[in-house]
Amino acid sequence: MSTIGGNSGRRRPGPGSTTFAARTITVPAAHDGRRLDKYIRSQLKGVPATLLFRLMREGKIRVNGSKVKQNHRIAGGDELTLPTITVEAGPSPRPVARHLVDAVKNAIVHEDEGLIVVDKPANLAVHRGTGVDAGVIEALRRARPDVPDLELAHRLDRETSGLLMVAKTPAMLRHLQEILRDREHEIKRTYLALVEGAWPDDLHVSHAPLRRTSRATIVAPEHRGGQRAETRFRVVERHDRRATLIEARLLTGRKHQIRVHCKDAGHPIGGDSRYGSRAFNGHVRGRGITGMLLHAHTLQIPLPDGGTLRLTAPPPEEWERF
Repeated sequence: MSTIGGNSGRRRPGPGSTTFAARTITVPAAHDGRRLDKYIRSQLKGVPATLLFRLMREGKIRVNGSKVKQNHRIAGGDELTLPTITVEAGPSPRPVARHLVDAVKNAIVHEDEGLIVVDKPANLAVHRGTGVDAGVIEALRRARPDVPDLELAHRLDRETSGLLMVAKTPAMLRHLQEILRDREHEIKRTYLALVEGAWPDDLHVSHAPLRRTSRATIVAPEHRGGQRAETRFRVVERHDRRATLIEARLLTGRKHQIRVHCKDAGHPIGGDSRYGSRAFNGHVRGRGITGMLLHAHTLQIPLPDGGTLRLTAPPPEEWERF
């Protein structure tokens, strides 16, 4: 029986591929509750999730001798059986630019033994993707090679600025994901948004269910179903009848939730290129504001030791131009 570490069990049969030898792994207690695919990928660098999911479906990856589903969560002491895995070499990712590393390091507003919180600038992706060479997590990993288990605890849209949580340990990641998944009422996340028009005094909450399509998130008609979604609103400041600064509190965390709920209410967020109003977006740009006016403003998180972390990040300075 062996435990993966460093380059143990790894050989290169040729210039175009990397092979990881078959092995049995005992899961360390520190990774209890982690998703199986994420744990394997943290140990076998460069193995794509799609390959792992296929091996799970085929029963070639087993936990304690049993076939598992792709969303399986491991426990400390579990025995994982992995086959020989060969990964064809793809193009090497471009190195993370020094200016991006410095920008993310300078945006850190809190750090403790298990958690980093970044005040993410607008128009910065949280991770690498199509057309994006690197994001917050890649920059942090380059800046902090001494912290091998850095993982995003949640996500913000690229256009959204504000508070973003990054777990430093598997235990903290598991804690935050459990809260976000099963105990959402225990975490308080509020956003500031500048929306078009005069927000109604009596509009305090949206329960519109959301459904994702191949291109966007939309409000789902009742007969078509959709995921439960809840956003609570409060008016902060009115700008005549042209615009309203609102506070939006997430009670669920669906993709583009605040943006779609604001659009559904008839008051889209300024600068929102996907769900916004062309006329209002033009008005925002005329004030010299180039991004979307949505900002993750406050965060209140219950910590594993029973304490509570409370953070506030002011909106970007360019908002003052409005």
